Amino acid sequence: MIRRTAVANVTNMATVTESNHIRVDETGVAWVLGTNTKVSEIVIDKLTHGSSPEEIHFQYPYLSLGQIHSALAFYYDHKDEVEKEIETRIEAVERLRESIQNKALQERLREQLAKQ
Repeated sequence: MIRRTAVANVTNMATVTESNHIRVDETGVAWVLGTNTKVSEIVIDKLTHGSSPEEIHFQYPYLSLGQIHSALAFYYDHKDEVEKEIETRIEAVERLRESIQNKALQERLREQLAKQ
């Protein structure tokens, strides 16, 4: 069963197709329903490793093939939004990596760990 659901125009999506397996939160991030798995995580496996749905199922055994196929279908229907989310996550990781490379910060972290 597929239903059309109106969502806030957070990511310039006027409406989102939502299935029994996918939900979109208030920030516009798509999740596999009932899990802690983002659609973008499944998409990254598909794009980065060329993983088939069966291979993704091996990596995420708690997801059904239906959930995986729904996540990939959601991606193909909302490619721009999902790829923007992935890009935002990559940029956040890069900023974090740069802050960790800060020598003063590294020294403070080492000192805190030594005190524990």
